[in-house]
This record gives sequence, C-alpha cells and structure tokens, in this order.
Amino acid sequence: MKKYLIFILISILFASCRVVDPSEMFQTGKDFKFSEFQASKKEYIIQPFDKLNLKIYTNDGFRLIDVQLNDGNNIQNRSATSYLVEYDGKVKVPTLGRIKISGLTIREAEQLLEQKYSQYYKKPFVLINVTNRRVFVFSGGSSKGSVLPITNENFTLIEALAQAGGIDNFSKSYKIKLIRGNLNNPQVFLFNISDLKDMKKANFLLQANDIIYVETRPRYASKVLVELAPYLSLLTTVLLIASFF
Repeated sequence: MKKYLIFILISILFASCRVVDPSEMFQTGKDFKFSEFQASKKEYIIQPFDKLNLKIYTNDGFRLIDVQLNDGNNIQNRSATSYLVEYDGKVKVPTLGRIKISGLTIREAEQLLEQKYSQYYKKPFVLINVTNRRVFVFSGGSSKGSVLPITNENFTLIEALAQAGGIDNFSKSYKIKLIRGNLNNPQVFLFNISDLKDMKKANFLLQANDIIYVETRPRYASKVLVELAPYLSLLTTVLLIASFF
C-alpha cells in the first residue's frame, strides 16, 4: 500500500514540474543569437500603422502665429487632422495623395511635405505629431504588464521601466529582453542594467510597439507546493482512512 502511495506522489511531483512555470513568455534557447546593440538615433522614426496628427499652414506659419496672438481660440485643434501610415509606409494626405513617409524622422517628414506642398502653397509650414505610439512592458515576467504611451521623442528603456513601476525583487535586472519589429522575424535585444558599465546600452530609444520583458527568478519550491497542495490533501485523507484498517 505504501509503495503505491509513494509511486503516486512521485508521479504527481514530476507532472507538476512540467507545468510549474506555464506562464513564462518570450523564451529563447541557450544558443539563441540576440541582435547586436546599436546606438539609437536621437529622433523617432515613423513606421507603418503610425497615426499622424498633421497641421499645414502657409507663409511659414504666419497664420498660426497671427491667430494665436489675436484670438483666444486654439487654431491647432481646429486645423489638426489624423492620418494613418499604411502598411506599405505611405500616408494619404490632401492634394498630394499617397507619399512614402516611413523610415523618416518627424523632422525629415515635415521637410518632405513642405517641399511637396510648395508647388501649391506659398512657403508651407508643416507640423507632425505621432499620436498612437506605445510600448508594452512586462516588468515582472508575465505576471506584471502595462501599456505605456510614448510621450516624448527621447523615450528610453530606463524611462519605460521606471513608469512601469521598476523591477521587483524576483526579476532579473541583468536579463531584460526587448523585442522589436515584425513578430514573425523580430529583432531581440538583451540588456543588462545591473552594472553601471552596461548602462549606456540602456539609454536605448524605444520605437512604437516595442515589447520589454524582464525575466524573473524561478520560484520552483512555492510553485510546486501550490501544484501539489490539492494532491497532498487528498493523500493525507487517504492515509488517515488507511490508518483505521
């Protein structure tokens, strides 16, 4: 009887080990080759599916300045229109039609549109703002996630982690993955912010839809106990009943 009970307990233990950490995400093998760190550009790069808040003025923005000085109304809100950068990197704007804009910084895109609109307007003045930029941060493994808007042009990895609440005691500050690009073939960067000598890499400018994942230390003992708790309760009951015979 006891042999059977021991066999059942061992079987349960091994079964539990296989499912002890089913929530772990973005796993990479031991020989996985991470993308090489490259110094980030200092400006945001426009990419497909960005939403652009586009404002166009003439005479080098004279009307914008003139109205703001003489009228309490906000001319920017009245003149702003949202445009989507399509899957092929083009955006459809008035008069010009579809213009390739992905891969450019905001400043380069403004200059390009000002050049194109100069054929139709006198000294055009263009303002662009990307409104739907966000990143996904899992700062405590899969159990702690948040979606953060990119609110400035120099939104870094460190700033995103700070806004997400930092790194808890069970997370690995030396093993932070950043996943970027098409998820069918993404770039995966590995960051270590536990040592000051590696902090220069953490000053990494984020792009829209970046995924930041901080790995956690395994807590096998507590997880195994949670998995085994109902079985141990059942086993205790069986042993108690068996003791009466």
